[in-house]
Amino acid sequence: MTSKKTAQLTEKFAEVFGDADGVATFFSPGRINLIGEHTDYNGGYVFPAAITIGTTGLARLREDDKIRLFSVNYPEAGIIEFDLSEVKDKVEGSWGNFVKGMIVMFQGAGYTIDKGFELLIEGEIPTASGLSSSASLELLVGVVLDDLFNLNVPRLELVQLGQKTENDFIGVNSGILDQFAIGFGKKDEAILLDCNTLAYEMVPVQLWDYSIVIMNTKKPRALTESKYNERFAQTREALKRMQSKLDIKALGELSNEEFEANTDLIGDETLIKRARHAVYENNRTKIAKAAFVAGDLVKFGKLLNASHESLKNDYEVTGIELDTLAETAQKLDGVLGARMTGAGFGGCAIALVESDKIDEVEQIVGETYARVIGYPAEFYVAQIGDGAKKL
Repeated sequence: MTSKKTAQLTEKFAEVFGDADGVATFFSPGRINLIGEHTDYNGGYVFPAAITIGTTGLARLREDDKIRLFSVNYPEAGIIEFDLSEVKDKVEGSWGNFVKGMIVMFQGAGYTIDKGFELLIEGEIPTASGLSSSASLELLVGVVLDDLFNLNVPRLELVQLGQKTENDFIGVNSGILDQFAIGFGKKDEAILLDCNTLAYEMVPVQLWDYSIVIMNTKKPRALTESKYNERFAQTREALKRMQSKLDIKALGELSNEEFEANTDLIGDETLIKRARHAVYENNRTKIAKAAFVAGDLVKFGKLLNASHESLKNDYEVTGIELDTLAETAQKLDGVLGARMTGAGFGGCAIALVESDKIDEVEQIVGETYARVIGYPAEFYVAQIGDGAKKL
């Protein structure tokens, strides 16, 4: 982050909270997932990376038990204020719920949070973009609490408390992908994570003459949570039916062949399609990582395309906006592959694009999207950066 940006936020902190004495600065990134979508809650592999777009926070302790929050993105909301004794009280639609949730989870894990604090945040991640603005905020609050209260929380536990906040406080049945990528991210490295065991491997990102372009649908925020929870329930049901005969704990344990040999156990066309995506996408992710490490970006790109097709036809989470971006990009010279990333139903797609053709690709995809959808998309080149930390 630039010193100019830090100075601006410090000035804003002083304006909002009276002065900026003793303030510390923190940053928590967003993430992209290269491949492995909707596999994390199905015990499969994911292949994410933290990006340099994220959430910045300035924080300091108070001597009383008041917690005071301010978002530069929502100045009209003013200062959100509550006492430590009120952290269990959710307020509909308030970003303060993420702060409350993290405090509740930290306290539940036995950590002492016995004073209030002031926190000013600024998020650069577009809301509903599928780049994990909520997990970015959870992990930001996590590193703030860890630092202010000298807690020395192990990083894996911090990540798990972020996921617990998302699942048990916010009420979204997400897997651990987002929080893990944001917690463990490293500059110029992606993470191959086995969501069954949480074993992970850091993989250097070598793109040579290519870049990852993020394409944002800018679709107005839809309630993706309910659809997300529906897919979660559908794959859980398919697993339960397969467990009547197979000794498995997750769909991620199956090969494509084992799955196809046992679809009769599921006996429902929609549930078979949902489970098929989870199984095939997981196996695709393992092959994609090997191709990526071997430097075979052409093969990696083809797997991105196959991933999108499966998310469109079997998992049905894309929609016309994401399909227009990914499928337009896939046809262009200089693009090795493209797919939606994140939960779907809007948000972002990514494309692997020859670096000197980025402008051309953005122009053609942008014009097609505006013509088909009626409003413009947004494009940025992803830089892969560090995980959540104090600056």
